[in-house]
Amino acid sequence: MGALEYKKVVKESEEWRILTCMWLHAGVFHVFANMLGLVLIGSRLEHEFGFVRIGALYILSGIGGSILSSLFVRATASVGASGAIFGLLGGMLSELITNWTIYANVFVALSTLIVIILINIAIGILPHIDNYAHIGGFFTGFFLGFVILIRPQFKWTNQRHVPHGYTAPTTRTKYKSYQCILLIISLIALLVGFTTGLILLTRGIDGNDYCSWCHYLTCIPTPLWRCESRCRLMQLDTQLNMTCLANQRSGSYTVEDPNDTVEMQKLCFELCS
Repeated sequence: MGALEYKKVVKESEEWRILTCMWLHAGVFHVFANMLGLVLIGSRLEHEFGFVRIGALYILSGIGGSILSSLFVRATASVGASGAIFGLLGGMLSELITNWTIYANVFVALSTLIVIILINIAIGILPHIDNYAHIGGFFTGFFLGFVILIRPQFKWTNQRHVPHGYTAPTTRTKYKSYQCILLIISLIALLVGFTTGLILLTRGIDGNDYCSWCHYLTCIPTPLWRCESRCRLMQLDTQLNMTCLANQRSGSYTVEDPNDTVEMQKLCFELCS
């Protein structure tokens, strides 16, 4: 109910799932892990930039993650706030870059943050983790950070506050030129990214058809796990008996279209989960 499913979003016009999926979770541990990340990352950002800006960063990053996930994940449903939380990480990174002149140990902080981001993305190669939502949320938050987390680098100079006998220098802009350049580039990237993603999604484009290696971004097969669920099928007209080869669980289903491979993969995934 409200989970992100490609078929329901595109074919059944339930676009609201792009937003609602980030408020749902797949269990107590999932909720705990996401809320812990939200407290550790979000509280610091909210203290410095306020509820409105960080709330916008969080929600837009979650939407960006949902759009990218929908373009690549077709057989499973996705829930969780991980994409939005990765957006906060992306925002922290871009905030450090664009405001680096006001930090004393910016390179230490930057290196630490990059390591944390890489570790979290690496965890996403495990099966049953939607790394597309992580990546989409991260880059959305990264570009948004250059737009809404920018800080003034100079203060306005007022002649009234200048000591007698001195003349105030020419008024300078509060922001450095590189900050303005990054802001413009980021706005263009966000506009192009969201527009392109929504157009591809509404047209039913499958990202896997145009990127043969992208499936490795969300799961890398190893001797310890499989990325795709494998099931044995027995079919009689519209009655389908399915057995998961990994855990030997069985299920019986009534299907409208036995040739719908996406639906078959979805049922197999649910049976093996």
